[in-house]
Amino acid sequence: MARLLVDWRPLQRNRNFRLTITGQLLSLIGSQVTLVAVPYQVYRDTHSSLWVGLVSLIQLPFLICGSLIGGAYGDRFEKRRLLVVGSLICAIVDAGLALNASFHGGSFVILVLLAAILAGTVGFTGPIRSAALPKILGPDDLITGYAINQVVFNLAVVVGPTLAGILLAVFPLSVCYLGDAVTFCWLAFMTYFLDPLPPSDDVVPAALFRSITDGFRYVKEQPAAKAVWYADLIAMVFGMPRALFPAMALTVYHGGTKTLGLLYAAIGVGAILMGLFSGWVEKVQRRGYAVIMAIMVFGLAIALFGIVRVFWFGFLMLALAGAMDVVSTILRNTILQLAISDEFRGRLSAIQMAVVTGGPRLGDIESGAVASLSSTEFSVISGGLACAIGVLVFAWRHKDFRQARAA
Repeated sequence: MARLLVDWRPLQRNRNFRLTITGQLLSLIGSQVTLVAVPYQVYRDTHSSLWVGLVSLIQLPFLICGSLIGGAYGDRFEKRRLLVVGSLICAIVDAGLALNASFHGGSFVILVLLAAILAGTVGFTGPIRSAALPKILGPDDLITGYAINQVVFNLAVVVGPTLAGILLAVFPLSVCYLGDAVTFCWLAFMTYFLDPLPPSDDVVPAALFRSITDGFRYVKEQPAAKAVWYADLIAMVFGMPRALFPAMALTVYHGGTKTLGLLYAAIGVGAILMGLFSGWVEKVQRRGYAVIMAIMVFGLAIALFGIVRVFWFGFLMLALAGAMDVVSTILRNTILQLAISDEFRGRLSAIQMAVVTGGPRLGDIESGAVASLSSTEFSVISGGLACAIGVLVFAWRHKDFRQARAA
């Protein structure tokens, strides 16, 4: 039984990892509250899933630009200071969202603009934090550290949306954004006490644009990185119907904000359970094959979520999808980090950040557009099936990734 459980020893023996996880847990909960509050505010004001997807899509270029700049800066400068400043800027933007929401429902234009700025700032800090993790952990604790990171992230995915549903039902919308601002201040505080995180000695100083383009050139020589990101995009663009959750909660299940919060939390419930019992993942030898199977089951679970109009069944299918996403994420991150050079780690983490967070936003517009042309349920079902079929085509086209092994 102990072999199935995640190994918590890196938290006990690694002070920097402990500070990182402690800071991230509370901050991620706050971010998940905002992740529910923004689409809820958009859907409340427009009654359109398409607009929910469009607002998410507008954030994408900000997110990508922030990620690319953050990755380049993270490879060239001391990471701890960049993370502290980025977290404080996120807190200020969240305070702006709270102020806007407090004025008679708020301005829709300001909501969209501030949400985009927040996405860009989170994008800036994301690859820096991701690139710092292997330096904090070391290669021996890498896969265990990613498993713990997934447990913490998905604990936030469970607690945050559930808390958001309660807050939206009881308090003004601005309280959600204010709470997120406080958690970003906490993250900045915990990050400040980390040991310095200097750039790699192998980094050659270059202009910002040159540094970014060097990262893309390096990616061209890394088929493992490209395959990892293609697999993730297939799952997130087609199989993540996040933009449809407000419509599913309010019109399909005929619930309220608490139902909406539970839908957002359902994926996290399955993910955290799988994360807690992820000890077996370290023993997986055929890592590429396991990623493909996990994504295929993910897509089929999403399709079943759309077929059956019963809330408890939908919750279970989303939980199953979340469990499969954890398996895929742990193995994909391990394959990627072991394949790349330390001097490019920040820039590749930036591209990964753009893919991992941009994929669901593309999925928002895809699912919202299909729903506007057909129905909410059809959009969910077709997206899940497209995910399952798409990853099979990917496996056929990428034999090397399919045969990737732990050795």
